[in-house]
Amino acid sequence: MQAAEKEEFRNYLEKSGVIDSMTKVLVGLYEEPEKPSDALDFIRRHLGSAAGVDIDGLKQENLDLKSQVAELTQKVEELTKKLQENEEKKDTSAPTPTPSDS
Repeated sequence: MQAAEKEEFRNYLEKSGVIDSMTKVLVGLYEEPEKPSDALDFIRRHLGSAAGVDIDGLKQENLDLKSQVAELTQKVEELTKKLQENEEKKDTSAPTPTPSDS
């Protein structure tokens, strides 16, 4: 990689906030009183997420909510079908109006 390409890439990283984010995470790791056994895991957990966010918990909640949406979607489809069937029954069982003598 040439010097111009390196400089362009560095400017890209700086403008997009990557350097700032990485610096904050690394400073956080440096200031950690008890260094974690897996520094890479620490960086993964803290990069781009607020401190204390349970990523695995959020993933599970997301899966649970997707399942709930699928169940509710199916229920809506079933109820819509029943409603249409009832409307059809209502239309066929309704007496046809006869013209009244005026």
